Amino acid sequence: MAREKVMGGHAVRRLRRRTGLTQAAMAEMLGVSPSYLNLIERNQRALPTGLLVRMAEVFDFDPRALVAGEPGGGAEAIRRRLADPLFADLEIDRSEVEEWFAAAPGGAEAFARAFDRAGVASVATSGDGDDPTVAVRREIDRWRNHFPDLDGAAEAVADELRLAGADLYGALTERLRVRHGLAIRILPAEVMPDHLRRLDLHARQLQLGEMLSPASRAFALAFQLAQLEARTEIDALARGAAFASRVSERLFRRHLAGYFAAGVMMPYARFLRACEGSGYDLATLQHRFGASVEQVAHRLTTLSRVGARGLPFFLLRVDRAGQVSKRFAGASGAALVAAEARCPLWRVHHAFDRPGMAIAQLIELEDGTRWFTLQVAVSGTRSVGIGASAVAAEFALSIGVPAEQAATLAAARGLDLAGAATPIGLGCRACLRPDCPQRSLPPAARALVINERERRVSALSFVAG
Repeated sequence: MAREKVMGGHAVRRLRRRTGLTQAAMAEMLGVSPSYLNLIERNQRALPTGLLVRMAEVFDFDPRALVAGEPGGGAEAIRRRLADPLFADLEIDRSEVEEWFAAAPGGAEAFARAFDRAGVASVATSGDGDDPTVAVRREIDRWRNHFPDLDGAAEAVADELRLAGADLYGALTERLRVRHGLAIRILPAEVMPDHLRRLDLHARQLQLGEMLSPASRAFALAFQLAQLEARTEIDALARGAAFASRVSERLFRRHLAGYFAAGVMMPYARFLRACEGSGYDLATLQHRFGASVEQVAHRLTTLSRVGARGLPFFLLRVDRAGQVSKRFAGASGAALVAAEARCPLWRVHHAFDRPGMAIAQLIELEDGTRWFTLQVAVSGTRSVGIGASAVAAEFALSIGVPAEQAATLAAARGLDLAGAATPIGLGCRACLRPDCPQRSLPPAARALVINERERRVSALSFVAG
């Protein structure tokens, strides 16, 4: 199991202030020295498991506050905001961000709110309107795409389904029929040319398109079960998000229902054991849980249960035009996820040329962070239209973990994770690498330098500082 340090200074400080205690008083109640507690509050020491348990006993402290309540989404989320070209000339490094986050978490939260609101305002004034997906993504990132109550409910349902039968699809079909009076009907493509799933309440049927794969059929049934049996958990999370837009709330509810469905197909504890036993091998996990590679990739970003964490994966899904349709940072804090552009040296699009194969790449960002990434091409569940005029969806998935945590991955065996990595940026406008042969645009906040007497590797030279 991947063991990561829990830096919970912000949560401990909030708890102490809320209870009106001094550091000395709280330290005495927890059985530690005031100086040690001070280091924890400043994120200069990790929060030990024993002390976390003691806090839960003495103060009724909810450990989920460490995941869901980090100011600004955490130090990595603050760094992603500071990667905006607006701040390019400041050259704020990782240590400065961590010092700021540890010393003044309230200020970091204030900056995050102001930056996010300014981002929404700029979208609105551009004429595009408020994008509801931005608000949803922000809420998912706040939870690091891990929803403990939903996971627990899904795991309980999965255990009951295992007792009902070894075949998950059959067990789901029977549960929907017996408990909810819903029959499952598979309809021809001619009848459902532009639908994958449809609930007909008049006929008491959940109708599925015949082109759905077995994994997609099981997911569709589990998704319907989420709407029927996980309503309490989903309602609570949706209310807590307090979205300004009804559209955002509905998008978030859809994400949560899909999260529950994945939890039923790949129950947390069993899935994590399989990950660790197989070295997070995508093919093994697909076959063991009857899931698609995209469903497995999604699930890998959710493994943040307190006391049972998996590796911190991120996920991006892009089309051939480079547009991102899915992005989940999970617990990785990867700046790659939030970036609006991608570096052409990152081999995300190479997956389209090698369908069915996972392309591994070790990359290094300008701030020195290194990532082990896997790229794989996937196709949409079915095409729109029938026959020769059908248009099929194609996507490339990229999943990744910090290079220093990738040694146990089956896909990384034989690789020198400390060796040479491909230097990339967060898109040309945000990248300050001076001699990149692939540069297509000058960086923002940098003046171009035109010299007719020489030609550098990059056609676009710019002032360094």
